[in-house]
Amino acid sequence: MNDVLRLNHGSDVYVVRSCHNEDGTDLLALGGEHSVEVYQISTATTSRRLATFHVGNRITALAWSPRSVSPSRSDEWVVEIAAAGIDFGLHLLSKSSSSAESTFQFGGGLSGHHGKVNDMCFCGGRGEDNKRYVATVSDDKMLMVWDLHPPLDISFAIPSPEVSSANDDSSSPGPRPQPTAYAIAFSHPLTTVDSHPHSSKEFLVSDCRGSVYLTDWRTDPHQTEQGTWRHSTVVELTESRAISNSLLATSSQWSSFAAWRRDNADIVGVSCGPRFAIWDLSKLRGGKPLHVGTSFADGGYTFRWCSTNPDYFAISAHSNARGAVINVHNIGYVHAQPSVINIAPAPHRIRDFDFMAVCTQPVLAVALGHQVVVFALGDDR
Repeated sequence: MNDVLRLNHGSDVYVVRSCHNEDGTDLLALGGEHSVEVYQISTATTSRRLATFHVGNRITALAWSPRSVSPSRSDEWVVEIAAAGIDFGLHLLSKSSSSAESTFQFGGGLSGHHGKVNDMCFCGGRGEDNKRYVATVSDDKMLMVWDLHPPLDISFAIPSPEVSSANDDSSSPGPRPQPTAYAIAFSHPLTTVDSHPHSSKEFLVSDCRGSVYLTDWRTDPHQTEQGTWRHSTVVELTESRAISNSLLATSSQWSSFAAWRRDNADIVGVSCGPRFAIWDLSKLRGGKPLHVGTSFADGGYTFRWCSTNPDYFAISAHSNARGAVINVHNIGYVHAQPSVINIAPAPHRIRDFDFMAVCTQPVLAVALGHQVVVFALGDDR
């Protein structure tokens, strides 16, 4: 990829997610003001729009299903994405080589979240469960794990909403059962959730103070001493300065962002305010981080591990005073100055970004206003 690819969504883009499935590494999803678009990105400066899903309100989170397969890997390709809207509702979006776009709504009303859904991900591991369960975290301090294919519809008198499709086929099956949720309560609003391909049992959850929880969501609450989901936390990771800063009024705009390194389940990275922290779960040291550093003195935001070179991680600037800027760090030289990528001048700001694995070079997809800019690291432009 020797140039810059610009995808125009038509409205502000709030969420960008690349597909990390082995059969879908060239797929990219964009969440905007009213809809979700899915693109296939080639190694050249070209793209192909595969699907457009009209959700009807602003997208706050996206997650790729492990079922997704790119047209570059199979003629029988599949796109499946979970999406959250600003109205707290959830949607399962799907399209395939043989079927049109369809949207299945769930998670609304009394059974769902009562605050903004900030992040979501499918279950980890390599088994069939990774397609069945999706986790969501919210300002309402709840982690919810949704069973997308429950054996029974427990909605009782409340009918499951019809699956909306671009084609009205009277022979299509009836309403599918509504997903059921396992709710786990935390003490503070939750900001991110992540899973790891090596485990189907744990989710990595971060809260607004900068604390990170390794949560075993499969723990039976009746087997714990006090019978509460809160005791499903296996490990709590804390960076003391981030927590103390979160108590100051000046840091109220900051939020933590945690991510698992995909090639190593022991390595966790977090950004919170001006600082970042790296933990090695094999060397817990009482929950203290292995490395700490500063990326942006006035606050960092999104934290992402590089999918093609796992030693790289990137953090975006929170403030638009710097413009649209990303710092790329190397975990082998964590205290060295990062590589600074200036994408656009102030007052532009990066709302979201993600690494892609479309070629051997690290490739970034960056949400900038109405556009998503896709480019390889090392490109001078």
